[in-house]
Amino acid sequence: QVQLVESGGGLVQAGGSLRLSCVASGSCFRFSAMAWYRQAPGKERELIAEISCGGRAYYRDSVKGRFISSRDNAKNTLYLQMNNLKFEDTAMYYCAQRGGLGNVDYWGQGTQVTVSS
Repeated sequence: QVQLVESGGGLVQAGGSLRLSCVASGSCFRFSAMAWYRQAPGKERELIAEISCGGRAYYRDSVKGRFISSRDNAKNTLYLQMNNLKFEDTAMYYCAQRGGLGNVDYWGQGTQVTVSS
C-alpha cells in the first residue's frame, strides 16, 4: 500500500508563490508517473500537471508558464512550484500516483491552497 503525503499549502496573496511537496512511501515511486490535481469548492477535480518517470512534465493550459512540477526519485518526492498565483488557483491540491494502465492508483489526502485577491 502506497501512502502519499502532501504539504506546503497555505494562504498567499495573489501574485505570490507556494511550493507543494508530496512524499511517497514504497519502492514504486521512481517507476511511476505522478500527477497533481486540484478541486475547488463546487467544481470537479481537475488534472493540472503530470510528470513522467524521467521527469518530463505536462501542464494544463491555465497553469502553463506559472507552475512547475518536478520530482526527486532519490527522495520519493514530487514537487509543484506555483508562481504568480491567482485567486482562481484556490483549491485543494492532491498528488496522485499512476499505475501501469495510466489510472490513478493512489491519492494523497490533499493540501489547501488559498489565494487572496
